[in-house]
Amino acid sequence: MRSVPRKGSRFEGVDLMRGLAIVMMVAYHFCYDLAYFGFASWRPDDMLADWHWIAWRNLIVASFLVLVGVSRALNAAFKPSAPDFWRRWVQIGGGAILVSVASYGFAGQRWIYFGILHFVAVALLLCRLVLWRTRSAPWIAAAGGVALIAGLVFSTPSMDSPPLDIFGFAAHKPPTEDYVPLFPWIGVVLIGLAGGLNWGSRGFEPVAALGRWRAAIPRPVQRALAGLGRWSLSVYLVHQPVLMGLCAAVASVVRPHSHPLPGM
Repeated sequence: MRSVPRKGSRFEGVDLMRGLAIVMMVAYHFCYDLAYFGFASWRPDDMLADWHWIAWRNLIVASFLVLVGVSRALNAAFKPSAPDFWRRWVQIGGGAILVSVASYGFAGQRWIYFGILHFVAVALLLCRLVLWRTRSAPWIAAAGGVALIAGLVFSTPSMDSPPLDIFGFAAHKPPTEDYVPLFPWIGVVLIGLAGGLNWGSRGFEPVAALGRWRAAIPRPVQRALAGLGRWSLSVYLVHQPVLMGLCAAVASVVRPHSHPLPGM
């Protein structure tokens, strides 16, 4: 028989992949902080315009959101109760509010009103609605593909202003420090959800390719990444204040030339 974790247990491989996404996110934000405090040759607005930075940022967001979908499938299988769902949702929704408040103090007009945590809070509700209506992986994957394509190809200036811009069909990116609109990103979540459901139909058996990838990573590194993945929300909330504080402390001593935030 296949060995499947008991109800309430965790899949370390999923935590490990989430931990890897966390490491990439922290590294990306550290690069931004270095630019903001004048320690780098690039500027903060370079990271919004250069395709290399944009591709890296999109890879990080996509990694997180695929895992949001996979995790919803795991939770539906092992922790399906409403209290479990709402407990996690309140944590994420509360984190989104904290990010908005903190970013308003830090970035002013560029405050974060629909960043990744705001998106995840909405995406979790949509995933719950989808799972209530169907658990067909092919149909959910098809819906995800349509949402992905729609968000990539359709735009109109009539949806440039808040709150309409949160849908993702704005012709111009709004001036905000973090922006993860519903389209196309809900498509990524739905594809992850479909993948998780398909995995569940096979008893959550080990994935050979991921097993080979894990075997190449030293066990201490695996444990560290899995730990980051288990505490991803906490790491997300505290890493930027810590990084910004460290950079500010160093800048107060060496006094580099700081760059203003884009648009400020």
